[in-house]
This record gives sequence, structure tokens and C-alpha cells, in this order.
Amino acid sequence: MSLQRIPRWGVARVTVALLGLALIASGVFGAAGALPAYAVGTVHSPIVGSGSTWSANALQAWIRNVWANYQWKITYSESGSTQGRNDFANGTSDFGVSEIPYAIANSNEADIRPSREFAYMPIVAGGTAFMYNLEIGGKRVTNLRLSGDTIAKIFTGVITRWDDPQVKVDNPALVLPSIPIVPVVRSDGSGATAQVSIWLRQEHAGLWDAYCPKVGRPLVNDHCGVTSNYPVIPGSGFVARSGSNGVAGYVALPHAVGAITFVEYSYALNSGYPVAKVLNGAGYYTEPTAQNVAVGLLSAQINEDTASPEYLTQDLTNVYTSADPRTYSLSSYSYSILPTALGGSFTENKGLTLADFGAYFLCEGQQSAEVLGYSPLPINLVQAGQKQLQKVPGGNPVIKGITDCNNPTFSPDGSNKLANEAPYPADCDKQGPTQCTTGTGGAKDTPTGAGAATGPGAATAAGDETGAGGGPAAGDGQQASGSEGVLDAETAPVIVAASPQSIPVAAVSLLPSLAMAGFGGGLFAFSAIPPILGKRGRTSLLPDPADGIADTSRGLTRS
Repeated sequence: MSLQRIPRWGVARVTVALLGLALIASGVFGAAGALPAYAVGTVHSPIVGSGSTWSANALQAWIRNVWANYQWKITYSESGSTQGRNDFANGTSDFGVSEIPYAIANSNEADIRPSREFAYMPIVAGGTAFMYNLEIGGKRVTNLRLSGDTIAKIFTGVITRWDDPQVKVDNPALVLPSIPIVPVVRSDGSGATAQVSIWLRQEHAGLWDAYCPKVGRPLVNDHCGVTSNYPVIPGSGFVARSGSNGVAGYVALPHAVGAITFVEYSYALNSGYPVAKVLNGAGYYTEPTAQNVAVGLLSAQINEDTASPEYLTQDLTNVYTSADPRTYSLSSYSYSILPTALGGSFTENKGLTLADFGAYFLCEGQQSAEVLGYSPLPINLVQAGQKQLQKVPGGNPVIKGITDCNNPTFSPDGSNKLANEAPYPADCDKQGPTQCTTGTGGAKDTPTGAGAATGPGAATAAGDETGAGGGPAAGDGQQASGSEGVLDAETAPVIVAASPQSIPVAAVSLLPSLAMAGFGGGLFAFSAIPPILGKRGRTSLLPDPADGIADTSRGLTRS
């Protein structure tokens, strides 16, 4: 029967029925799309992590904050990056934290990638600082300067005394004491050690290569290899201690005058001890402030290949040689190692806790990074980190955009606000005959004691907008660290290679989809059931064909 022959009321019913079927289909497919690829956790179960001591001060502060505000129970063991990678690989921790990835290049140490599925996620940036304990005539020194070559010679045993001529060249305003230098290194597997050894191998290969045979280490690809375990020559005067607290604690001992160590800047701040200003590629001595680290890391090359197992890991080669006067050369990131599959003791409920914790420290947590002695992550790494969090099974992290993440590096144009506003160093921090007397690190408010800075080149950096040579304190018309403004108006800001972050489009939730399907079912029933029931009613009123045959045989007819 053609559509034209259907009564008007029949056409209406067919239309309603088709509409109902369409709504049912939309609701069913919408509900299917609203369901996640895996189940979301229902409660925040306790989780356990281990690894880096370099980033531990930040992690422990964040852990305390989420416990106080959300009652998420997170336990973190400051066991060193090597142990953290091993614990994650063995399944004895829910997440790991490390300054270097698994199976790092140019190393002969066994550190293979685990069979457990994982992803790297940057958590915080910072500078590996050189914290020291030095006095001149009983007065504390807080303005020490060291070139990279000098540092390399100290930590390979070539320079052994503080009055070495090369140390004097770095410090023209100091009459350095004739006492031994005591290098303090890590005795455990350490990400900080690995970062320093990468820097030594790339920037001071001759010194590092000459050190390898002395400590019985073979060459890797014709050079001394990268290591997480700092090699020490027996009887050399080096001191080895476990953990960042161990090395920092030793240097801070009253009787440890002459000691120097490498440790995250945060530990020097906490201990109240100074750090050496390190000579950068622009010829300025700088310390690892949050702003100097942010500037330095603008030159970092990040693996942006999402298909690579090394996705989001860092190549710091260009940071070491950056020509920006504000750069701190030993700046880097620390990483969390996230599980991307269920297994062992890792459940959806643990995934819920881990993903929410990660979402917290990528945004709110970064606000406290500078106070804690670190540098907050830039927008491109926050955005990439948020994508990594969505791989954690059981997680359902809140993804915040550029306007509500409150990260201090964010700006509307996608550039790094912290780096753009970083002040230029004072003229007395430039390599040459003058030297600033202001303190650094945990002793920034304590200038080098009277009687220590007796050389002719002593100068102050703060409150004096002309350097010792009479020129602008920042050099080349740029702003000094002691003034209030930001960049020179003619200096263009450096833009991070990233686009402003946006919040993903929300998917249709399950409840509206089911409601749509139900409404469609009601429409279909309304249009289809009455005709079916009506047909059955009309059929019951018709004569039974068998009765008609019987009546005819008897010659009877119906009236």
C-alpha cells in the first residue's frame, strides 16, 4: 500500500514511530559513548610512590596539602631516583619519580625498561645547585662564583684547594683560604648524580674521560659514561652520603668548612646555606632561582613524539650553552612514572587517587613551587602532563584550562610569564674584575662577612643601578635584578612552543542519553500499540469461518 493511501491519522502515527526509533538509537549510542574505556574508581584508595630526593620537598608539601584538604592518603619514600625506577618496575610502588628515564643513553649501568606499561609526566622544574660551607677569617662566604670548568675540576679531583688560582679568577673580590676542598657526593643511586654526569660528559668531556680510568669505569661510546652512582677514588678526600638530606646535612655541619655538594636548590634554602653562582654561556654568574631556571628551560628540547617511549623526556644540551644572561645552566625537570594499565596491586581506585593528585600538582601545586625552591612547569608541559594523566586506569582527572589552572608561568598568549618577567643579572655578576657581595640561596640576606670580601672588585648588586664600572647594572641596557620593572621595552619576550590550553569538549553524560532513549521508546509505543490493540479488537468481532461453513450446511443464514 502506498503512503498516499494511508489515512492522515496513519501518517501521523508512522511519523511519531520513526521519531521514537531515532531517539532510541541516539540515546543508546550516546550512552555507549558516555561510558569510559575502563571503569572509573569509586573511592580514593591510598597509594605509595618512591624515588627522587631532588623533587621530594615539593612532593611532600603537595602530599600534605591534599591530605589536609581532600583526605587522599599518599605515601612517598625518598629513596633516590634509581630505587624509584626499580620499585615501579618491580610493582612494589604505584608510581615512581626520577630525574632521568629508564635505559638512558651512554650509560653502562643496567636499567632496562620494565615490562609494566607506563608513561612519563613532568612534575616540577628546578636547578641542581652547588651548596657550600666556606669561611674566610672566621667570616662566612655567601657570594662564591664558579665556572663550569672549575666545578668539573673540583668534582674530578683536579682542583683540591680553595685558593687554587682558577677559583681565584672566578672570585676576584675574595681572598680565598688555603684549605682543602671537600666534594660531597651521593652514595646511593641518584637522579641528581645522573644529571651532573650528563653535563660533565657533554660539556667537560676531557675531564670526565680522564676521571673514568681513575675510578675503574669503562668508556661508553668512547667517553666516560652517564651514571646514577657517583664514582669516588678511595682516599681522595671525597665524602659520600645517602640522599639529598644526607649531602646537604653534611655540608651544613659546623665543622664541615670547605665542603661543597650538588643538590636541588630547595635543600640549600631549607638549610640556610648559600649556593655558588655558576657561569653561563652569556658570561654571567647566576644562581638557580625560579626565574633563572624558567629562562634556561626555554632552551630545553622536549621529545614531543607521542608514539615514542621517551615522550616528554628532556635534552638539555642547549640549556647548558644558552646565551641568555639570566640562564642557570644546570636547570632540568623531574618526572613521575605513571602506570597506564591495571595489574598487581594497582586498581581503579588507586588510579583515581593518582590521577587526581597529578591534576592537583600540575595546577595548584605549581603555585608553591618557587617558595619551595623549585620552578613551576611551563604551559606546554602542563598541557602534555594532563594528557598523560588521562592514560591512568581508573582516573577521572579534572582538566583545567589556562584561565583556571593558576600556574604562575601562564599568560594568555601562551608564553612563559615567569621567564618573560625574569630580571637580568647585575653588572657585578658579569665575568670580570668585579664581584657582587650579596648572598645567595638560603643565605641571600647575609652578605659575605666583613673581612672576607677584601679584594678590589667587591660590589653590591641590590640598590645600586650602576655597576662597579659605572655602566648600567644589567649590562647592555637591560634591567638589573635589584630594580622593580620587568624586561626592557625593546626586548621581545621568548615564546614557548605551545598553544594556549583549552578544556576538552564535554561528552554526553549517561543520564541524558538514557532519558532520550526512554522518551523515544514512549513515542514508539504510543504510535504502535493502539493500532495493534485495535486490530485485535476488530478481528474478535468477525464471524468464525468455521461457523459460517457449518451454518451453510444446515441451510441457515444469519440475520
